[in-house]
Amino acid sequence: MNVDYIKIAGSFIKNLRQNVNDQLFVKAISDVARGMGIKTIAEFVECVELLPVLKEYGVDYAQGYAIGRPAPAPEYKGAMTDALKDIE
Repeated sequence: MNVDYIKIAGSFIKNLRQNVNDQLFVKAISDVARGMGIKTIAEFVECVELLPVLKEYGVDYAQGYAIGRPAPAPEYKGAMTDALKDIE
């Protein structure tokens, strides 16, 4: 594939902690994408508890209310920095 990013649909993310099939799928997509030099983005990340799981699975980026509510660009940068402080 000639792409830079693969977005993992929120339908696989929203029940990630409870659904073993979703866990296997997200991990597999992340592994394949990494092997191809493609970055991954998980959408619908609604709780901060998912961030360490996604990091463990090798997902590169996350979007959703756990990161921050939609906001103008200057406000967004600060919100994202605050959300990621705790998982690094």
